[in-house]
Amino acid sequence: MAPWYAWTPWGGEFWVARLLLQRGLALTYLVAFLAAARQFRPLAGEDGLLPLSRYTGRYEFRQKPSLFYFLDSDRALAVGAWLGVGLATLALLGVPGRFGTPAYVLVWTAMWVLYLSFVNAGQTFYGYGWESMLCECGFLAIFLGAPDLVAPAVVVYLFRWVEFRNMFGAGLIKLRGDECWRDLTCLEYHYETQPMPNPLSWVAHRLPTSAHKLGVAVNHVVELAVPFLYFGPPRVAALAGLATVGFQGWLMLTGNFSFLNFLTIVVAGSLFADSVVTAGVDLFGLTGVVPSILPIPAATGLAPLSLPHQVALAALLVLVVALSYYPVVNMISSSQAMNRAFDPLNLVNTYGAFGSITRDRYEIVVQGTHDETITDDTEWETYTFPGKPTDSERLPRQWAPYHLRLDWQLWFAAMASSPRRSPWFVHLLAKLLAGDEATHSLLRENPFPDPDDPPTHVRALRYRYEFTDGGTLRETGRWWDRERVGTYYGPVSLDDPRFRSTLRRQGWDVPGTDGDRTRVDVDGLADEVLGD
Repeated sequence: MAPWYAWTPWGGEFWVARLLLQRGLALTYLVAFLAAARQFRPLAGEDGLLPLSRYTGRYEFRQKPSLFYFLDSDRALAVGAWLGVGLATLALLGVPGRFGTPAYVLVWTAMWVLYLSFVNAGQTFYGYGWESMLCECGFLAIFLGAPDLVAPAVVVYLFRWVEFRNMFGAGLIKLRGDECWRDLTCLEYHYETQPMPNPLSWVAHRLPTSAHKLGVAVNHVVELAVPFLYFGPPRVAALAGLATVGFQGWLMLTGNFSFLNFLTIVVAGSLFADSVVTAGVDLFGLTGVVPSILPIPAATGLAPLSLPHQVALAALLVLVVALSYYPVVNMISSSQAMNRAFDPLNLVNTYGAFGSITRDRYEIVVQGTHDETITDDTEWETYTFPGKPTDSERLPRQWAPYHLRLDWQLWFAAMASSPRRSPWFVHLLAKLLAGDEATHSLLRENPFPDPDDPPTHVRALRYRYEFTDGGTLRETGRWWDRERVGTYYGPVSLDDPRFRSTLRRQGWDVPGTDGDRTRVDVDGLADEVLGD
């Protein structure tokens, strides 16, 4: 008879589910740590757009625990990010499990601590639901155990609980949010106005209205009804898993949502019991192929969990149940908040995205010039970003599951007519005027690549963008039509007393025109912007 920790009310073992979860989470960690290695320092490092000192000065360690609360240097950030890349690579290759449970726990705990440290110190640039979801899943993965052990069913079901909150929370917030979800019209806007379209977004946007309405209806079924099947018998849960994977796959094909969709697919791996996988292999005549790739061991061939492991699982279950109270209350509340963590370790969170859909797409176009005096004849050069549709003739690229964090924040910033709610944007302009090379690393095209010869003035214009129709695309090669709707900020220069006064209040070192270094403080930026 199987011990209690290998038993479920509906039978089935979870060796395959554990393997899918471990490898999938390791790959997600790898992508996330690579993004941190390439982007964190210019965004939130010592001299980032939102400097690390802003985090350490605003919070106590217990509020947002992070290794970088104490190791607050760019060198520590780089070491942490690349260490995470190395650990994730080892985990992806299954190396820790070969050395037993202690090595496995050590590696997965280190990844969780490292990534939680980046999330809590990353401020606005790490304020996304999938960050807390990766933290939660990474913590649960610590308890999955090495591959030669019985896969603990309780942890697999806790992953299903994560998937339920993720999907059902998203469904509820849509029904309570924008009326276009109720009248089935949201997809008429979504593909065009989403944060970062990809190569197929234009195609999806041009689908007929009936297809858009059907898509919203399917969305409601998959997010509101299917999640309850996650806890059903093995075959029912597997069918629910296939529906979830197919739905998330469509989202990946038609948009760039960082690693949200990929991570959701990974967590759906918890829905496939060994018995169902084996039956599927037999059904499709793959008996001679799959076992060589995925050798599912018999439950009797796996070592039982140790008593300390069993005690840890019991404690984990009690902890998750206790911490689930506020996420559940939030989920059933009429004032449901999306993507929120209720504890400083991001252990049990609430999820839900796109309760509202924007009808128009606005973009900020940043430009610079070497002209000493701005006139109507001034020629402006345009900065471009990797994932933003600044160039109307450039096909949107596929970036997910990689996360372009500055590009995403520019999408949010463009919703307003000024940087009133995005004070980091003014800091961005100052860095461009200073020829900051770290900031240049976040750009796709920099018209002023020489850090010793930066622009004298920069400005930001606001445009409305729309996908072109098929005829326009064929005739002109343009994927987008755009119309200028105003000036977002500027023009400004480092000689501008008002701009320098704005920056002086922020605590950031700006090269002065007289050879000095002007110290400014990021925290007061919003106040100054409001006064502009």
